[in-house]
Amino acid sequence: MADERQADTQQSDSTLSVTRRDFVKTSALVGGSIAMAGSLPALARITGNIVEPTAAAASVAYPLNNPENLIYSVCLSCHTACTLKAKLQDGVLVKVDGNPYSPMNLLPALWENTALPEAAKDDAKLCPKGQSSVQIAYDPYRVRKVLKRVGQRGQGQWQAIEWDQFIDEVTSGGDLFGEGPVDGLQDVYKLRDPGLAKELAADTSSVVAGDMTVDEFKKKHAAHLDLLIDPDHPDLGPVNNQFVFLGGRVEHGRKELSKRFTYDGMGSVNYYLHTTICEQSHHIAFKQMTGGKDHLKPDLLSAEFVIFFGTGAFEANFGPTPMAEQVTDSLIRNKFKFAVVDPRLSKTAAKAWKWVPVNPGADGALALGMIRWIIESGRYDSAYLSAPSMDAAKTNGEVTYSDATHLVRIDDMVFLTAEDAGLEPPTDKNGEPVAGARVVMTDGGPALADAAPAGVLQGEFTVNGIAVKPAFQLLTDRANERTLAEYADICGIRERDIADLADEFTSHGKRAATDMYRGPVQHTNGYHNGQAIITLNVLIGNVNHRGGLTAGGGHWHEDGSKPGAPFPKSVVAAAPGGLKKWGIHINRQQATYDKTTLFDGFPAKRPWYPFTNDVYQHVIPSAAAGYPYTAKVVLTNMGTVVLSSPAGQAQIDLLRDPAKIPLFIACDIVVGETSMYADYIVPDLTYMERWGTPHTSPTILTKMSKVRQPTMAPLTEII
Repeated sequence: MADERQADTQQSDSTLSVTRRDFVKTSALVGGSIAMAGSLPALARITGNIVEPTAAAASVAYPLNNPENLIYSVCLSCHTACTLKAKLQDGVLVKVDGNPYSPMNLLPALWENTALPEAAKDDAKLCPKGQSSVQIAYDPYRVRKVLKRVGQRGQGQWQAIEWDQFIDEVTSGGDLFGEGPVDGLQDVYKLRDPGLAKELAADTSSVVAGDMTVDEFKKKHAAHLDLLIDPDHPDLGPVNNQFVFLGGRVEHGRKELSKRFTYDGMGSVNYYLHTTICEQSHHIAFKQMTGGKDHLKPDLLSAEFVIFFGTGAFEANFGPTPMAEQVTDSLIRNKFKFAVVDPRLSKTAAKAWKWVPVNPGADGALALGMIRWIIESGRYDSAYLSAPSMDAAKTNGEVTYSDATHLVRIDDMVFLTAEDAGLEPPTDKNGEPVAGARVVMTDGGPALADAAPAGVLQGEFTVNGIAVKPAFQLLTDRANERTLAEYADICGIRERDIADLADEFTSHGKRAATDMYRGPVQHTNGYHNGQAIITLNVLIGNVNHRGGLTAGGGHWHEDGSKPGAPFPKSVVAAAPGGLKKWGIHINRQQATYDKTTLFDGFPAKRPWYPFTNDVYQHVIPSAAAGYPYTAKVVLTNMGTVVLSSPAGQAQIDLLRDPAKIPLFIACDIVVGETSMYADYIVPDLTYMERWGTPHTSPTILTKMSKVRQPTMAPLTEII
């Protein structure tokens, strides 16, 4: 029987135009274009040799590898925004792959001077979400014309209207739905004089500062009080603020234009993205730790050890397409290993040196336990931490420094200043004293941080009668508030897991790092979790070192704010005749309740957020409640507050009611979970049909700027 089966197989093989042996040589013509006859040079670079195609295989045409059928652009199936290669057949988008010129998609990438016909043979990697770009673009439920609701909001009844009708109705307002009159954009665009806007804003600041009374303000601007939301509360700003732009993933390019429209054009302060429900606490934790940068990543190609907190290289990160290959390459080529801290046994955790199933939200406790172990064991980089300034750090061959030695007042927990210490403050280039200069303790006593070669890390001192401690001592005190056993109990893990992680983390010099994104920070204690995790990197001084934590290669910003830009920001961002935005945000962000004219004792009617921005989930509820004021026109784009906000059902109830949100315009590619409650839906373009300038993740160490360009004709009506 075995001989018969073998004979049948051989006979079957002989009838094929391409034998199984030849098929294996040339690989699948459909499944992976890197193995096409025209792509064998790419395969040779990987395997070190080349297999000549058979005549049968070479005769098979694959027009999608012809350069005239390719358009390079940028994905947006997730915020990683990988570079891509779109393949067209007869003008129709049929396939998407990665861009081989880009280090995001190919490691190593093609040289930039590689000719397009040659590069056309190479397909770089792209994740399944990126591959879904064709499905997104040709979604049969795409909105292609402007839709106006018929009947009540949310009933799902629409009529297609022309652009001219839409523009006229949303501009003029009126009884648009037989439910009573609503204000249009021309009614909200009330303050139109740029000079007057600046004057009103300046005098409002005087009212808030207590230098002018509300009555004095009203008397001075009696002729213009109708321009304000409430003359008794001028800090609410002009009626213009009752226009609200509520965006989601509005990427750069569109972001700059939509801000220009909202701020400079409409004169409204109310421009929001979805940051609070995405990565806000992550960004703020990094900004507070770095003094500016809000996103750093491990140098995965050179690191020897990385701890992934609540994320991984193979899923749920920023982003798996480049990181997966970087980690895989390092595992094969380098002495690299990694640990995963995650309640869930993820794909990344399954490949890890150690998986630590921490309780949800307990990442900070684990980090503090590691910090305690590291400090008690003396495994921190004392030379790095002792440098109190950039000048001092440079003498040690460092590229960054920390405030570990800076003295902190114990009474009110702020940094000790030269004035506090009785030291002569430094002066600026004009010889004027600089206020707020920090102080460190040296072997010779207190000294200015910027002038001392090194500072003391531990101890408690009295300077000019003020009790102080170095910041590092405060960190030590905080970590010592619990034992390792107590930290382990909070985390739901073994005590030795904390010690093992800390030991391994400090066994690679500066070639170790931590990584995190939403996992540890999307909790009520998320900001503090993030700070504790970032602090681990500071203890070993790995920032901007090979194998450590890095801000990446960066990019050339489209707003002209970076050196070498062909057009300076002053030119790019100029808005001749633009209005000055001013007033309290409708979600009360970046404002302190008791420093406004609305203050009427605690508690406030709704929370105020002086330290954050883009408080996405509070915009609609605040407008509906009329606190601090109502919205007259809401425009949404690239976001669905109903689906992505906690308790989304509550958002539905508010959006359904025209008395709470009088005019609701949505710009969407489909009738979505939020846009289904709009008065009008404006057809949006998918990312495969439009332009954009997305930024680059710090995972990429090469400086590169990406340009999204249309890869297909838009399916929507265009003006």
